Amino acid sequence: MNAAETIQITPRSIKKLKFNSDGLIPAIVQDYKSNEVLMLAYMNIDSLKETLKIGKTCFWSRSRKEYWVKGMTSGHFQFVKSVAYDCDCDTLLIKVRQVGYACHTMKKSCFYRKIEIKKQ
Repeated sequence: MNAAETIQITPRSIKKLKFNSDGLIPAIVQDYKSNEVLMLAYMNIDSLKETLKIGKTCFWSRSRKEYWVKGMTSGHFQFVKSVAYDCDCDTLLIKVRQVGYACHTMKKSCFYRKIEIKKQ
């Protein structure tokens, strides 16, 4: 198994990332201890830079067209432990220490709904 490639986020390394036509990149947020997927949100370059600067997740709301720091209203902050990107450079994986709930429905994870798979 190869060791993970670690990079320093700089203007040059951010250029490697592939933002979509709206200037956004999906960010999967995962608990750093349990590896449970907590949520998926979107970032633009500025929210990524702000996340790295303040050490808390900052996203771009596609519906409200504004920045938001996770936990600013609820107190359920996400403290960033690591940021990685996938092999295609088009998705981020952010490992966090979650305070309280990740989901606005007061659930630990936004992925609490299950789809039944019929056995064949």
